[in-house]
Amino acid sequence: MGWTAIPTPWGEFYAAAEGEHLVALRFPGFPPGELLPPGPLQERLGRELGEYLSGTRATFDLPLLLRGTAFQRAVWRELTRIPYGTTVSYGGLAARVGRPGAARAVGQAVGANPIPIVVPCHRVLPRGGGVGGFGPGPDWKRRLLELETLPVVRER
Repeated sequence: MGWTAIPTPWGEFYAAAEGEHLVALRFPGFPPGELLPPGPLQERLGRELGEYLSGTRATFDLPLLLRGTAFQRAVWRELTRIPYGTTVSYGGLAARVGRPGAARAVGQAVGANPIPIVVPCHRVLPRGGGVGGFGPGPDWKRRLLELETLPVVRER
């Protein structure tokens, strides 16, 4: 697995791929170390991520390889079904994956999401209010949620 810098309007993200699949994404300020030159997948991610962060894209169309437990993968698949501009509570997400009493376990799976934004974990909020946890920090989560309150200019 090699990491590549992905320049965007919001800073330089870092992506890891295995073969033709995206396996991880890190936010600006969290560099992984040695970087490789971008390949076709990373260039495609750069375009799609740049469009999303500029408000011209609402969905991603990238090949993903999500490794985790069966429960984590079920949670991550459900995250991809949360529509742009909407949110769900941890408890609501737990119900969606067939484990209505497992909000905390769902929260742990959401926190372990290796491909944030593309697998939109920022759309999950605590039932009682606030933004909840987010690996790169609550300001990033607020910023993403704020972006999604704006109408998408055009979808590619």
